Amino acid sequence: MTALELAKQAVKILDSKKAEEIRLIGISDISVLADYFVIATGTSSTHVKSLADEVEVKLKELGTEAARKEGYRSNSWILLDYGSVVVHVFTPESRSFYDLDRLWRDGEQLDVSGLLK
Repeated sequence: MTALELAKQAVKILDSKKAEEIRLIGISDISVLADYFVIATGTSSTHVKSLADEVEVKLKELGTEAARKEGYRSNSWILLDYGSVVVHVFTPESRSFYDLDRLWRDGEQLDVSGLLK
């Protein structure tokens, strides 16, 4: 699975669990951290954890495991690092505070509307 295919799968999984404000940002031209960031918002800390859990389970079923996971203790920002794709799931407050959308605005904003139900 390519990095873009992995990122799109993560978007679909997040959407299936009612994540809000899902963004897919291509960052390969501006960073060596990853090729894509997937950013999504959950409605509560419980929702954030369930969204991250679902991404982790479904991508594992497709043969891809996260190299690192961070934030499960706080449940306000959970990060799943798949190497070329990093998935960020926030509570609304944490997303506003860290404002990754603004920090990575120079990245390529990919249209995910065709992936959402």
